[in-house]
Amino acid sequence: MVSTPNIRTVPLRAVDKIRFTFRKDGSLRWLSHHDLLRTFERMLRRAQLPVHHSAGFHPHPRLVFALSLPLGVVGLAEVVEVEFDEAILPDDALRRLRTQSPHGLSLLDAKSIPIGVGAKVVGLCYALTVPLERCRELSERVATVKAAPECLVERTRPPKRTLDIRPFLRDIRLETTTGRLEIDLSLSAAGTARPDELLALLNCSDLPDAGCILERARLDLQDDTQLTSNPVDDADA
Repeated sequence: MVSTPNIRTVPLRAVDKIRFTFRKDGSLRWLSHHDLLRTFERMLRRAQLPVHHSAGFHPHPRLVFALSLPLGVVGLAEVVEVEFDEAILPDDALRRLRTQSPHGLSLLDAKSIPIGVGAKVVGLCYALTVPLERCRELSERVATVKAAPECLVERTRPPKRTLDIRPFLRDIRLETTTGRLEIDLSLSAAGTARPDELLALLNCSDLPDAGCILERARLDLQDDTQLTSNPVDDADA
């Protein structure tokens, strides 16, 4: 007798889809994108939610993050989309996932979206609280960068090249009374600027080692056809 491969039978199409917004902070800011994916898979399984899986010998839960988060950066409003084999209320899914989320991972919101729609990130905002004694110097540097026609950086990841990141900078704001620095970026097929490049540009590369924590405060989304992978990798976002 010839045995047949043990292939899991799954529905061809998902029935429902939910977009979750979550916060990733504390010690979990050092969790890699790969480990974050595995964490969500475990949460969904333990919450006993009817997650849609890919077909084949090694089925995987159908969940996609809008944009991977650089290691060590706090995510204040990150986005992950999950497909389901059954219709499910967003509030119910949110409640069940919250009971399984580890410390440092907070589920903030959930809403249903069409199956054929995916989140395309078109902009993002990084934020950092700067020591007040640095604000005067930084304020001058912010003005210089905003007035500059180009901001050249060297990228060493192959292919090595010089890149002008000025077109990605939409705005830089510094609140001198609180030290809150916010940097708005655009994201397109051409890419975007990296956090380390931005800090170097503003002469703030030393601040993370001094205890200042970089945050990704916001993702600007545009609904698009379903994405099959993240538009840029960790190093570019």
